[in-house]
Amino acid sequence: MSFIQTPVLAFWPSILNFHLRFLCVFVEFTWDFVADAKARESEAREDTYVVDYIRHLEQRVRSLEHEKRSFETEYARLEHELRTIRAELDSIRALPLVAATLLDTLADGRAVVRSTTGPQFVVGISQTIKPEELKPGVRVALNQRTFGVMEVLPSKKDPLVLGMEIEEAPQVSYSDVGGLDEQIREIRETVELPLLKPELFERVGIEPPRGVLLYGAPGTGKTLLARAVAHETRATFIRVIGSELVQKYIGEGARMVREMFELACEKAPSVVFIDELDAIGARRIDTSTSGDREVHRTLVQLLAEVDGFDPRGDVRILAATNRPDILDPALLRPGRFDRLIYFPLPGERARVVIFKIHTKGMNIAKDVDVKELAKQTERATGADIKAICTEAGMFAIREGRERVERADFDRAIAKVMPPVKVPEVPKPEKMFGY
Repeated sequence: MSFIQTPVLAFWPSILNFHLRFLCVFVEFTWDFVADAKARESEAREDTYVVDYIRHLEQRVRSLEHEKRSFETEYARLEHELRTIRAELDSIRALPLVAATLLDTLADGRAVVRSTTGPQFVVGISQTIKPEELKPGVRVALNQRTFGVMEVLPSKKDPLVLGMEIEEAPQVSYSDVGGLDEQIREIRETVELPLLKPELFERVGIEPPRGVLLYGAPGTGKTLLARAVAHETRATFIRVIGSELVQKYIGEGARMVREMFELACEKAPSVVFIDELDAIGARRIDTSTSGDREVHRTLVQLLAEVDGFDPRGDVRILAATNRPDILDPALLRPGRFDRLIYFPLPGERARVVIFKIHTKGMNIAKDVDVKELAKQTERATGADIKAICTEAGMFAIREGRERVERADFDRAIAKVMPPVKVPEVPKPEKMFGY
C-alpha cells in the first residue's frame, strides 16, 4: 500500500504544477480570444460607422448637386429677364426711325429713298438686310441721323383690306345650289377653268374673261353661288361688300380698292368677289354732292384696276348686283366684265330641286309632296323657299312635334309669300344690253 502511494505522492506536485500551467494557458488563451473578439467587434462597429458616414456624404453631395442645378436654372432665368429688360430699355432710349419708300438700289450697294416729308436721298444699307428684300416700292426705316436703311417694314395695308381674305371656305358646294345649272356651268367656265387649266386658253389663242357680273332679283342665289365658288376653287377668295369701299375722306375708298387688288396679286391665284356692286358702281351724273364725287373716285379706281395698264395676272373678278339698270356703262363694257350671268326667278322644276335641297335634312311626313309645294310657290325665290322650310319646322316645334306635316308647309307658305309679287329684273336682249 505504501509502495503504491509513495510514487503518487511523489508525482503530485508535478501534476498540480501541470494543471496550474494549463489553467494559466487556458485563461490567457481565453483572454486573448475575448480581446480579439472585442477588437473585431470594435472594428466592425467602426466599419459600419464609416459606411453610414459615406452614405450620408453621398446623399449630401446629391442634395448639393440638385441645389446647384436649381441655382443655375434660376440664374439663367434671371439673366434672360435681365437681357430682355436691357433690350427694352435700349429700344426706349434709341432714336426713332424715319419711314420712307425705296425707289431704287444702286450698283455700289446704296439705295435711293424718298422720305415721308418729300425729298429723296441716296443712303447706305445695313448689312443685316438681305438684298432680295429690297424691291422698289417697299417701305423702309431710316436712321434719323445718317438716313441709312436700317430695316424693311411690312406692307402697309388697311386692316379692313386684310380682313377681306376668307381663311375658312364656306361649307356650300355646287350641289347645294338648285335650279341654276346653266349659271353654274358659265361661272365655272369663266372663273375656275382659267385658274385650273390655263393651257386650254393658250392653245385656242384667246384670253380668259376678266370679270363676271351676276345680276338678278334679290334672293335668286347670286351670293350663294359665290360662296360655292369660294368652297370649290383652290384659289384665295377675297370678299368685299360695295358699301365697305365708300369712305368719308377723299381718296380713302380708292386706296382701299388699290390695296385690295394688290393683296389679290400677292395671293394669286385669287378671286375677288364684290357684293352689291351698285353701291359704288352707280351711273355717274353731272350734278352731284361731295359724297357722290368721292364714290365716283372710288369707281374710277375700280375701273382702272379691273382694266388698267398693269396686268393683273391670275386674278378673277366676281361681282353681284340686283340693280344692273343703274350701273355705270363703263363697268358693263367688254374688257371689264366680259360675262354677264342672269339669275331669273326659279321655275317650277327649279323650285322642286330647291325644295329637295332644303328638306333633305328635315324630318317630314310622308304626305308632303315637294312638287305640290313648288306649284303653290309661284314666283318664289330660293331665299323664300328656304324661309318656308324654316317656318314649317318652327310650326312643328311650336306644337311639340318632331315631324313636319303638310299643314305646316301650308301655313309657312301663307306667312312667307308676299301678297305683292316681287318684280323680276328683266333680262336684256344682248349680253351688254344695259
